[in-house]
Amino acid sequence: MWGDIAIAFLLAFITTFVLTPYTIKIAKKIGAVDVPKDERRMHNKPMPKFGGPAIIVGFLLSTIYLLITSSIEGNLNLFGGENYFIKLIGFLLGIIVLSFVCFFDDIKGIHPLVKLIGQIIAAGIVVAFGIRINNFNLPFFEGNIVLSNVFSIVLTMGWIVGITNAINLIDGLDGLSTGIAIISSVCLLIIFALNNSPLVAIIIITALVGALSGFLPFNFNPAKTFIGDIGSNFIGFTLSIVSILGIAKTATAFVVVLPIIVLGLPIFDTLSAIIRRLIKGKSLKAVLQADKGHLHHKLIAKGFTQKEAVLILYGISVACGMFAVILFESDIWKAVSFALMVVAVVCIGYKEFFKLRKEEKEEKIKEEK
Repeated sequence: MWGDIAIAFLLAFITTFVLTPYTIKIAKKIGAVDVPKDERRMHNKPMPKFGGPAIIVGFLLSTIYLLITSSIEGNLNLFGGENYFIKLIGFLLGIIVLSFVCFFDDIKGIHPLVKLIGQIIAAGIVVAFGIRINNFNLPFFEGNIVLSNVFSIVLTMGWIVGITNAINLIDGLDGLSTGIAIISSVCLLIIFALNNSPLVAIIIITALVGALSGFLPFNFNPAKTFIGDIGSNFIGFTLSIVSILGIAKTATAFVVVLPIIVLGLPIFDTLSAIIRRLIKGKSLKAVLQADKGHLHHKLIAKGFTQKEAVLILYGISVACGMFAVILFESDIWKAVSFALMVVAVVCIGYKEFFKLRKEEKEEKIKEEK
């Protein structure tokens, strides 16, 4: 398995790293450029936003290669009881539909409702091809809860569309969504390895880590290119599906709870955005209207630089991921004690950090005078 993980990562990394410069040139030719035309945007010059295709190609090349070689070696049966071949075909079709819709969004821009419809169709295809959340247990309660067919479909589609949008909405600073997705994917990979999850899920999540890692050098502050809607939607879509595939055989609440914890930061940001927009706009239509109230916007408003804000959110994402890993491997008391220790350290250092920043600003003002 570890050899497959190494190959999946390196092949995806190298492919994406090599292809990204080409996507920058293509972006300028087809008009996939993000022009800073409102105060929400954190960049001050036109930026190519067509990095998604490089990530998708690197991911698919690595995944398909490993699936074929693993099948030939006899380590993976795509046509067995789980029928992964059919499920993966549905996953691929979903990627194609979503990428097609987001391609037009990156070039010309489309109404958010149209993009939402595209996400629902992609999720529907995946569910129709057999990828579903069928059952789970609740913590501290005995008995396996088997979901009805209708509820299973609704829950799975809601999960896929929700996570897809969560990654898309948090994509607001250089390297933010890419880095958080890498952290979340690594944490899921650790959980999959500990859980003896299907090799299919391990290959997919490793290829995603590799592809994102190959793109991050071009996307971290100061960015040379953006991931675009194709990229951010693909990341969220893939994370939502692989989290189902990777923990599908775990007859516990972890099927739903662990991925929620790992992706806690983007999920929290999305839910708070929905509530905030509903309160301000007082209508469902307001939910689709972009604003400047996301976590990264608030950190920038506090005086942090883009790089500082991104690193802070990386830290929060790491804490969420490690909490999920500890919760899976150990008892809940250990996970909770870890969380409390992190909160305590942050609270102790928070005041001193801002005090230091204030002193630095005062020194700069004195120097300018």
